Amino acid sequence: MAILAAIPMAFIPAFFFSWFLYWLDRYEKEPRWLLLITFFWGGFVAIIGTLIIASIFEIGFSVVLQDAMLEDIAGGSITAPLVEEFMKGLAVMLVFFMFRKEFDSILDGIIYGGIAGLGFAATENVFYFLGQYDAGGWAGMFTNFALRVGIFAWGHPFYTAFIGLGFAVARMNRNVLIKLAAPIVGYFLAVFAHSFHNTSLVFVSGLGSLALIILIEWASWIMFLGFIIWMIRHEQGLLKKHLREEVTSGLISEAQYKTAVSFFQFGARMSALSSGAYKATDHFYQYLGELSHKKEQYAKFGDERGNAAIIGKLRGNIASLAPQAKT
Repeated sequence: MAILAAIPMAFIPAFFFSWFLYWLDRYEKEPRWLLLITFFWGGFVAIIGTLIIASIFEIGFSVVLQDAMLEDIAGGSITAPLVEEFMKGLAVMLVFFMFRKEFDSILDGIIYGGIAGLGFAATENVFYFLGQYDAGGWAGMFTNFALRVGIFAWGHPFYTAFIGLGFAVARMNRNVLIKLAAPIVGYFLAVFAHSFHNTSLVFVSGLGSLALIILIEWASWIMFLGFIIWMIRHEQGLLKKHLREEVTSGLISEAQYKTAVSFFQFGARMSALSSGAYKATDHFYQYLGELSHKKEQYAKFGDERGNAAIIGKLRGNIASLAPQAKT
C-alpha cells in the first residue's frame, strides 16, 4: 500500500511542475519526446549512477573520518551535491552535444536542466516517502510529502538549471574561454546551491532557523523565476525583430505576426481547436519561433551546421501552414 501511494505522490507533482516549465517556454518549445528522455535520465539513470558513485564516496569518508556524525554531514554537504549534480548534468550535456539544433537559447538550457532535476526529485521522493512510512507510518509519509513536494519542491530543478544555464551560455557565445568555462561554472553553482540546502538543514535548531532557510531558498527561486521571465521577454524581442521581415515579404500576415509575438496565444488556440486546425496552428507558431532563433544564430554565427538551409526549410513549412493558421 505504501509504495502504491508513494509513486503517484512523487511523480504526479513532478509531471505538473514539468508541465509548468514547458508552459514557460512560450515561443519555441522543446520537443516533448526529448524532454521526456531528459526526465527519464534524471529519474532513473542519474539515480542509479548516484547510488553507485555515492557508495564509493561513503566508503572513503568512512575510512578517513571514522565518525558517524561527520560521515553524515560529509555525505549531505559534499557527496550528494557533487555526485547528484554531475549525474543530472550529464542529461543536459548529452542534449547539448547530441541534439544541438534543439539548444537554441538560454531558456532552453534552463528548461532541460529543470526537467532533469524534476525527474531526479520524483524518484528520490519515492525512496524518502517509503523511508518515512517505515519510521512514522502514514503521518510520517504525508509530513515528508508536505516538506519535499510543498516547501522544498523546486530544489532539484533549481540546482540543475544552473548547469543548463552554463551550457546555454556556452552555446550562445563565440569566445572559446567562455565556451569551456561556462558549463563548469554552472556545475559548481549547482553544487553550491545544493550544498547550501543540505548543510543548512543539518544545523536547523528550531522553527526560526528553518523559516530563515525557507525564506532564503524561496527568495532565490523567485529571483530565478524573474530571470526566466526576463529571458521570455528577450525571446519575444527576437520574434519581433526577425518576424517583421517575414510580414514584409508576405510570408505571414500582420495578424499572424501579432499572435506570434503575443505572450498568450489563447484566442488563436481556441479558434483552431474549434475549427479543427489546432495541429496546423500549433506547428505554424512553433515554426515561427524556431525561425526567429535560427535567424538570430545565423546573424551571430553564420551558416554553422546548415543554418541557412534550416531557415529555408522553416520558411517552406510556414508557407504551407499559413493559410490554415488561426489568429
